[in-house]
Amino acid sequence: MKKIVLALSVLGLLACKQEQTSLKFLNEYVVKDSLQIDNTVIGGISGIDYYNNQYYMVVDDAANPRILVGDITVKNDSIQSVSFEKVIVVDTVSQFTKSHVLDLESIFIQDGIINLTSEGSIQYKKDPSIFHIDTKGSFINEVAIPNYFKAASEAKPKHNGVFEGSSKSIDDKGFWVAMEAPLGADGEEPTFHETQSPVRITYYDKNTNEAIKQFAYQLEKIDKPAKGNVNLNGVTAILEYKKDHFFIIERIYQSGYGSHGNVVRIFKATIDDTSTNTLVIESLKEEKYTPLKKELLLDFSTVENQLTDGIIDNIEAITFGPILQNGNKSLILASDDNFQVYGKQLNQFLLIEIEQK
Repeated sequence: MKKIVLALSVLGLLACKQEQTSLKFLNEYVVKDSLQIDNTVIGGISGIDYYNNQYYMVVDDAANPRILVGDITVKNDSIQSVSFEKVIVVDTVSQFTKSHVLDLESIFIQDGIINLTSEGSIQYKKDPSIFHIDTKGSFINEVAIPNYFKAASEAKPKHNGVFEGSSKSIDDKGFWVAMEAPLGADGEEPTFHETQSPVRITYYDKNTNEAIKQFAYQLEKIDKPAKGNVNLNGVTAILEYKKDHFFIIERIYQSGYGSHGNVVRIFKATIDDTSTNTLVIESLKEEKYTPLKKELLLDFSTVENQLTDGIIDNIEAITFGPILQNGNKSLILASDDNFQVYGKQLNQFLLIEIEQK
């Protein structure tokens, strides 16, 4: 009996050891300001995915919703160049797109179909949305969303705080969509003390486009002192890298710090047997639940001396990059420079190594 218990203990330790994941910053590449392709400015990159040997980057520009298609060349474990080859203009003539605000935030491609999320416009009662287009930009169909995400819902979604991140599932059977900020019915926005600030991450079956399950992810509080009147934190991107395991980007933005107003961290979040399926819960304030387990993997404040002017910009995009020289997988991240509307920002691309022990 002792031998059996010992063997099980060893297996348990080995299983735990296999779960250890860390991230290592490798390098940065900054695309020059004011570059254009097809008479549109390159910038506002809020989501990225790799498909058919090219990178697809969605642009956050409701006046001209579009996707940039290009290449990111990595040699010797370093981004050497970023090129832009064409623009896909998202359909604005279909009945769906005419009746929605296309505030696009994330992108992934599945079975040759481009999947997009939009935050809509909560203040103007325009629902957030998840929808599909073809590679020419033509609308295909919309995905039904739970009622509590809709603009007029009593759950009170936050304007510019709705569908921010998405990821195809690692088994390719479905996809995940993450909120940026908590619903009013679920909790408070993060502030300078600990709060209940859960965002919902919902799984959809790709064949039926139905929401099947959902989990809550707790946001961090804000640590830096306030210098201005904007102090917020939210999820900006997610990527499932292993079944029920995610890389999640949290971005704190605080006004008053100029180009140094962002605090960006990547967390590992994990679904396990204790995680509560929150799909049918109308208000997380009124129910007991267990959020995803999370672990900090990389805080970009620790590598500021390796970044242009010590700036970590508004990182909103994440996807898998190429296999590195040592056989490890990599990640590529990109920033939304807001087209420089709020001052100097960077079209910043980052290469990250995934280390698993």
